Amino acid sequence: MPGEWPLPLTATLVALAFGYLCGSIPFGLIFARLFRLGDLRQMGSGNIGATNVLRTGSKPVAAATLLCDVLKGVVPVLVASQWHEAAGIVAGLGAFLGHIFPVWLRFRGGKGVATLIGVFLGLAWPLALAFLAIWLLVAVATRYSSLSALVASTLTALGAVVFHGGWLAVAVVAMAVIVFFTHRANIVRLARGEETRISLGR
Repeated sequence: MPGEWPLPLTATLVALAFGYLCGSIPFGLIFARLFRLGDLRQMGSGNIGATNVLRTGSKPVAAATLLCDVLKGVVPVLVASQWHEAAGIVAGLGAFLGHIFPVWLRFRGGKGVATLIGVFLGLAWPLALAFLAIWLLVAVATRYSSLSALVASTLTALGAVVFHGGWLAVAVVAMAVIVFFTHRANIVRLARGEETRISLGR
């Protein structure tokens, strides 16, 4: 069990807000409009993340979106961690929530996977490597992006509990639960055999 929370309420809220504002920047939507790919919210899954950008056919823009969505998880964690480790954890959680529930888009954002990887990179990079390895293995085996994210989130959360513990593990488990929430429609489609497969080739 984690010990007493080490930060005062005001500091916790500041770190959370800082992370949220960083995470809420809708890079996918911005890049899609900048390169005239259309409004992502009216295309494909309606999601503003890199996977839906890829559905527009522009791999470079999808790659740029993925990179920026990862960075908006990394940066607030690293900045806040300079003050206190707990501040980094809260900022990471805020960035993750900001990506999923951006106030600028009426709280309808991405599914959080890329930003989650960024948060892991900032908090404990082995978690990010484990997540990516698991995601790739499941993706190669099944070609389901959603299933890959769900399995990777679950196993990484278990790893955080076993190898890290404390408030970091609490945050990782909480984010894994939220990943399941953001993928609830995908879970239904997976159960029905209707989920779209991804192409891992060129």
